[in-house]
Amino acid sequence: MNTENIKFIANKTWLSKESNSAPKPIIRTIPDWFRKADRFAKRPDGEFWIGPDKGKVPTWKACPAIFDIMGTGYSLNLPCDIEFYMTESGLKHKVLSNKYQDFIQVRDEMPQFEHPRGYYKNHFALTPDWQIKTPSGYSVLYTQPFNRFELPFLLTTGIVDNDKVHMPGSFPFFIVEGFEGIIPAGTPYAQLIPFKRENWTSEIIEQDDASELMRQAMDNASIYRKPDGGIYKNEIWEQRKYE
Repeated sequence: MNTENIKFIANKTWLSKESNSAPKPIIRTIPDWFRKADRFAKRPDGEFWIGPDKGKVPTWKACPAIFDIMGTGYSLNLPCDIEFYMTESGLKHKVLSNKYQDFIQVRDEMPQFEHPRGYYKNHFALTPDWQIKTPSGYSVLYTQPFNRFELPFLLTTGIVDNDKVHMPGSFPFFIVEGFEGIIPAGTPYAQLIPFKRENWTSEIIEQDDASELMRQAMDNASIYRKPDGGIYKNEIWEQRKYE
């Protein structure tokens, strides 16, 4: 597997790799609720549930696809604490650092943009501390950190050809209705996934043999539903490194 290099270039003279906002492999931001979750289901008495195949019953924690997406790419992180609070005139924010008073901009509603349900109508935008530069032919997907549903904000998603454009622009985001409090420095607010630009074609393959479909399903179950699971992660999955 090839190894490519993505560059994060500071936009301010005081920034360093030790700064709260410094980009990092997003796997380093995996939350405690994920780390502490049980990989196998437990009964009320604390013992593991045992399935028909005599193996322990896996939970969502055992799904390699969930862990894979949560550990793919890099994170952009808040440089300082940010407080959100309600007033008679609506939702307000306070940046708790003199250096970062221009980090967030207040935005009006976006006409004709489908508003996410459960979030305040007015929204904000972040201006990242870092420029992003990728090798020739590579773009970056910018999105809300995947499966981080506990975060009280929602970032819009976009793609930038960062081999040609390095300035980060601004990232619109929404605050979930009812949230008041401080989002702490270091919180990941964007997941960055670099990828190679390629053209694709597609095709539809029809199947009319029901017995063949059943055979495929049985073969799949015999491989991936072995006791205690782990077959895909241990024998199929190809690990990618982000450093």
